[in-house]
Amino acid sequence: MKHAVPQRMFHVKHKNTGWITSIANQKGGVGKTTSCINLAASLAAQGKRILLIDLDPQGNTTTGLGIDKQAVESGTYEVLMGEKSLQNALVETDCEHLFLLSASMDLAGLEIELVEKKDREHCLRQAFLEYDGRFFDHVLIDCPPALSILTLNALTASDAVMIPLQTEFYAMEGLSQLMDTIRRVRSSLNPDLLMDGILLTMVDRRNNLAQQVEDEVRGYFGELVYKQVIPRNVRLSEAPSYGTPVMYHDARSLGAEAYLQFSKEFLLRYQAQGEVE
Repeated sequence: MKHAVPQRMFHVKHKNTGWITSIANQKGGVGKTTSCINLAASLAAQGKRILLIDLDPQGNTTTGLGIDKQAVESGTYEVLMGEKSLQNALVETDCEHLFLLSASMDLAGLEIELVEKKDREHCLRQAFLEYDGRFFDHVLIDCPPALSILTLNALTASDAVMIPLQTEFYAMEGLSQLMDTIRRVRSSLNPDLLMDGILLTMVDRRNNLAQQVEDEVRGYFGELVYKQVIPRNVRLSEAPSYGTPVMYHDARSLGAEAYLQFSKEFLLRYQAQGEVE
């Protein structure tokens, strides 16, 4: 049975922040952070004003954009704790039109500090509601690879969730767990949360297993799966060590081209679904 792309009620819930998309997978090592950074950079390169939020205590999105997380004075921790407003914690990156809410070392201890806080799953949503800064066309949130209070904050605040999925043996098992999490969030925290789509990553079509997994995912989820896939690519692996998106590291690489095409499909899908209202 194929899953059709859900029709989107095209409205912006949060003042000045455009459409908010969480990029999430409970499984680590699936290209989640790589997809966050390179989708954001590709959208920004097309003139879209983008806010990227690093909600992962590992801070790989922050370091992947050339920022030392140990030097971060105001970031996601301070915003979620209500110590700093969102507009006053943003930093401008070296990529034109791309802004970042950085992760700091303190983020790892946030869950313990939020245990007794009322409405602890709504801290990020509240920060968006109070945001009164510059306009963003899209907000992308890099979630930690776990179902934690940080992930729940992201999903509660978002309009949609995108799932990067590595084409490997256990892919479908992990995906079913995440879909169950999304259903639970819809039922109790954010009934308007939509599925943006599934992005296949680290694809090597010379590998029979990878092709089998891709066929299985497309056969089950249908149009929910993006047509563009992200191949295994050396330049994609190298770029984070230079603190830059792959398109700034090697614009002609297969990885850079794949993310640019994916960003175009992301925008086309977003615009097309907006016409249904």
